[in-house]
Amino acid sequence: MEQLNELAAYCAEIGCACWKDEPMSAHTSFKIGGNADLMMKPKDGEMAALLLRRAGELDVPVAIVGKGSDLLVSDKGIRGGVLSLDEQAAQPKLLGETEISCPAGASLTALCVFAQKQGLTGLEFAYGIPGSVGGAVYMNAGAYGGEIRDVLEKVDYLDTDGNALEKTAEELTLSYRHSWFTDHPGCLITEAVFSLQKGGPAAIKAKMDDLMQRRVAKQPLEYPSAGSTFKRPSGAYASALIDQCGLKGVRVGGAMVSEKHAGFLINYDHATCEDVRRLVRLVQNTVQEKTGYRLECEIKLLGEDG
Repeated sequence: MEQLNELAAYCAEIGCACWKDEPMSAHTSFKIGGNADLMMKPKDGEMAALLLRRAGELDVPVAIVGKGSDLLVSDKGIRGGVLSLDEQAAQPKLLGETEISCPAGASLTALCVFAQKQGLTGLEFAYGIPGSVGGAVYMNAGAYGGEIRDVLEKVDYLDTDGNALEKTAEELTLSYRHSWFTDHPGCLITEAVFSLQKGGPAAIKAKMDDLMQRRVAKQPLEYPSAGSTFKRPSGAYASALIDQCGLKGVRVGGAMVSEKHAGFLINYDHATCEDVRRLVRLVQNTVQEKTGYRLECEIKLLGEDG
């Protein structure tokens, strides 16, 4: 506890917002999770580097998160610190005519809107994906035939010692829901540069609006969730397999397989982390028993017993 108090005091010293015993349910799209000992929101990569170095000196473990759109946090919470780059301080900027540099803490939707207003096309597929730019790079987010790797040029990041480094998109070995960072989770993405193409703002907006309407029509956006719960298995679709097994509407506690889209497990009624974990296992076991496919969970578990 003394080390956490020292880290909180250091946050105040360098002007970083922080909260003790912060409920993680307020920082995840699932609206689930116990308290984090200390939540820190650095304004930029430079401030984050200072925090990571100080936390290392104090031997305080730090979990790095984005907007929490793919996280399931333990009901017991998270011991140590949680670091999430401040979204409000993250503003995209134009580099030359067709490149955009964007802080990792910005929302992916905000980046898409910025690109549209600049008349730059290539990011329409990402409009409405409920994550941060850093999280999108981390998992090579994709939808509707597009992926981050199609438009990413390079990233700036901090290693586990807080050193500022850079990697090109080619060096990140981006593939389906995978990047170099998924194999090095202690690193923090701080900035990303995207290379786009010139287009008409009205046409770009029309495409973005069309994709958003498709999301609203097909996905249970009215309920808290972490998006698609399972990765796409080779040769099949997770949602189709789950539907085929008659699992739509199945509940465990407050967690439920969406009746609108079987690929989403939703927080239907004050679900706990344990409710969701039990439902994940039920779906996995049922699908494997009935179809032979073993679904891999796409949600990241974080915290005690995570």
